[in-house]
Amino acid sequence: MRRLLLFIYALIAMFALTGCIGEEEYTDNPQGNFEALWHIIDEHYCFFNYKNIDWNEIHARYAKQMNGNMTERQQFEVLTNMLSELKDGHVNLYTTFDLGRYWSWREKFPNNFSDTLTRKYLGTDYHIASGIQYRILDDNIGYLRCSSFANGIGTGSLDDILLYLAPCNGLIIDIRSNSGGQLTSAETLASRFTNDRILVGYIQHKIGKGHNDFSSMKEQWLKPGNGLRWQKRAVVLTNRSVYSAANEFVKYMKQCPFVTVVGDKTGGGAGLPFSSELPNGWSVRFSACPMYDKNKESSEFGIEPHHNVSLTADDFTKGKDTIIEYARALLSCK
Repeated sequence: MRRLLLFIYALIAMFALTGCIGEEEYTDNPQGNFEALWHIIDEHYCFFNYKNIDWNEIHARYAKQMNGNMTERQQFEVLTNMLSELKDGHVNLYTTFDLGRYWSWREKFPNNFSDTLTRKYLGTDYHIASGIQYRILDDNIGYLRCSSFANGIGTGSLDDILLYLAPCNGLIIDIRSNSGGQLTSAETLASRFTNDRILVGYIQHKIGKGHNDFSSMKEQWLKPGNGLRWQKRAVVLTNRSVYSAANEFVKYMKQCPFVTVVGDKTGGGAGLPFSSELPNGWSVRFSACPMYDKNKESSEFGIEPHHNVSLTADDFTKGKDTIIEYARALLSCK
């Protein structure tokens, strides 16, 4: 019996060893950190083919800029510039002194959002629950402001919010400048706008080191939420700074009945991010799992609204939010 157990343990150990993938060791110096970062992205990033990126050419170009006498900040600048070639807001380099980022996906576009105007519509007597601000506007239209999905949204809070807004003729859900957070929070909110289980998209996972080594597409389903669900028309407000989990929320909501999306094209961010570490301790985050809409199209570069509406300078000077007013007009129509 003892020999049998030893044999079984030996088999388990053998399979455990053969099932592990050895990671190449890199030296903690400028060249070693560069090679480590390049290989991490090369083996795990998910949008090379979709974005037509020649990662080998980028290696050759940036490797020439690395030398053993570089300071940490010089290393950081070169590595961040290399990562920016991916044109991905989910790609970040974290150090103790700075955050490497690519924000051109929103910085080069109109903001189409004003904190000043939002505060005017909310007033001072609005309600707050699970980080969501809400009130009833003077035309009996509900207004719900969700600025982030960073924290969980309580089901009890959603019941209370929707019960309070139930007498309204329609509902505005303002997620402009919501840069994302937890996918579960986006799903929790969206689940209150469907009575049926609906297909909203697909996701893939990286299964090898090749640029196109992905699993088959797995369906994403939005299930009706437990508790109160909205049964009237709703309008989701978007701008270019809607990203990541908020981008997914728009993807879900476009499949829900009685929902219209108004505003600007979203910023995108359709890659589920993961993290790794360089020899010097710096962390890198990157998109590793691509997500798609119902038609198997990537929304990495954003989702178009049903109605493209921009905040005008004339309305701003009048204290009006063009996008909110457009939504109110839609919901007021019989």
